Amino acid sequence: MVSASKEKRLAAKAAAGKDKKSKKGDKPGNGEVELDAFGKPIKSDEPATGDDKMDEVKRLADQMDKFGISDRVTTGVLSSVASSRDVKITSASLVFHGRVLITDSTLELNFGRRYGLLGENGCGKSTFLKAIAAREYPIPEHVDIYLLNQGAPPSELGALEWVVKEAENEMERLDQKAEQLLEDEGPESPVLMDLYEHMEKMDPSTFATRASLILTGLGFNKKTIHKKTKDMSGGWRMRVALAKALFVKPTLLLLDDPTAHLDLEACVWLEEYLKKWDRTLVLISHSMDFLNGVCNQMVDMREKKLLYYGGNYDSYAKTRAEQETNQMKAYEKQQNEIKDIKEFIAKAGTYANLVRQAKSRQKILDKMEADGFIQPVIHERTFSFRFADVEKLPPPVLAFDDVTFSYSGKTEDDLYQHLDLGFDMDSRTALVGPNGVGKSTLLRLMTGKLSPTGGTVSRHTHLKMGMYSQHSAEQLDLTKSSLDFVRDRYPDRSQDYQYWRQQLGKYGLSGESQTALIGTLSEGQKSRIVFALLAIESPNMLLLDEPTNGLDIPTIDSLAEAINAFTGGVIVVSHDFRLLDKIAKQILVCENRSIKPWDGSIGDYKNYLRKKMLAAGAV
Repeated sequence: MVSASKEKRLAAKAAAGKDKKSKKGDKPGNGEVELDAFGKPIKSDEPATGDDKMDEVKRLADQMDKFGISDRVTTGVLSSVASSRDVKITSASLVFHGRVLITDSTLELNFGRRYGLLGENGCGKSTFLKAIAAREYPIPEHVDIYLLNQGAPPSELGALEWVVKEAENEMERLDQKAEQLLEDEGPESPVLMDLYEHMEKMDPSTFATRASLILTGLGFNKKTIHKKTKDMSGGWRMRVALAKALFVKPTLLLLDDPTAHLDLEACVWLEEYLKKWDRTLVLISHSMDFLNGVCNQMVDMREKKLLYYGGNYDSYAKTRAEQETNQMKAYEKQQNEIKDIKEFIAKAGTYANLVRQAKSRQKILDKMEADGFIQPVIHERTFSFRFADVEKLPPPVLAFDDVTFSYSGKTEDDLYQHLDLGFDMDSRTALVGPNGVGKSTLLRLMTGKLSPTGGTVSRHTHLKMGMYSQHSAEQLDLTKSSLDFVRDRYPDRSQDYQYWRQQLGKYGLSGESQTALIGTLSEGQKSRIVFALLAIESPNMLLLDEPTNGLDIPTIDSLAEAINAFTGGVIVVSHDFRLLDKIAKQILVCENRSIKPWDGSIGDYKNYLRKKMLAAGAV
């Protein structure tokens, strides 16, 4: 039985000549190059994933399977009504490669709630989302799930075309699902009613328009929106996949660090978009600012449990602090009671009247034990890493004199024109602006990896720069442990394992994380290794390009403290408003081929971006 809605769409599809068979003979167009904000060709800040890299990824994946690393074991019992869009799984557990991540806990996701998933690096947040997406827990089939943890595949389709095609495929899937529900459960099925409502809201006649609005909000312009995904970098393909996730609006959307590849403007747009999300959302983010703006419920993966808190991140932090204070007071009170009882029993001796009292108090102690003693608060592991003190260099340390740059050398392709800038040992500078204007390019001009097409870049003869980029983790040998990797990288410094254990320990890597293969570590743990390498080099100026990607919130706080304590200069590109608020003394806006200082705080800049979007009707 074909639904009326499907008949209508098939007729419209035939009339528009969109039959899939007609596309088989289409010839792909010529490859395109990366475009900047002005639609001009530029060299991509992120290299597109080539075949050789994909081979390396596959080789590592095979090796991980060989060591059993991909093994996941879950348990759980569905306790919610099977037809409900609310999901409650009791007795939930998760074991990954023999390591218990969650035990005897409750997974509860209520429809319409926006959950922030918290936990320290390596606790298993991403693994947990993968287990949910793979339906390793007994989640009802009518609850459709979409996990965003990888980009759109390389293809001949442009960004807009790919998103629309995926939406059409989703509509086809929903049609088939509706027909099956109609046959199995009848027209009064509550699941079918919910499905029909969702399909009506999708409205295929507006696919292209709505997909275009989402892609524009995520940073695509009139030209890049048609760029083939095979010609895009991994970061831009991730944006395309995010656009699809937002467009198809699954019942349960799982987002794993969605802002990692976004600039500040796109982060603001996404925050505004998601705060209106009316289905179920589970979000991993290490941006406290983003969590505050989007989430109305927090889930803390702590001590192998899922702990739930109402409100946003600030509300969670306040509630948790109060709970821990009360818990410690109750723990100390109980410990004093236990001490007094034991002392009384010990002193009772054989006196008849005291023996009776001692037995009575022993019963009190036994009941305490049976009920479970109050446990002390176990604080999360915190660490404070630091960059070594460096000698002060007199200005000018780094200077741009009438600098112009384009990758092609042609004036019409200039990313920057006639820049005059200066940075010294006291600089705490944040570079902001949309993707494509050349923030990462500017950092490469500073290091000398790129040369200006006009003007000069002058560096102090004793200037030693340390560069952290979004791709710094690519220098790590994923087949080695972090301990062996740093020891082999610096053989002249020390061959003593204990020395290198101490160095890695300063950056929050200890125990198993030092001896496990780097390829099995979380992105945040890999980032910590890179920061350890950076500190070992002892640079006197740090250039940090998206340094918070993958780091948990306590680690980001530690990074901010290390930057503020550093005696050298710091120039940073970041989408994390909170980090910039903590460290930036100067904000430079990169746009319109120039760089201008922002007269205000980073919070003021965020409000400016939000007002600009609202005025333009972008959200």
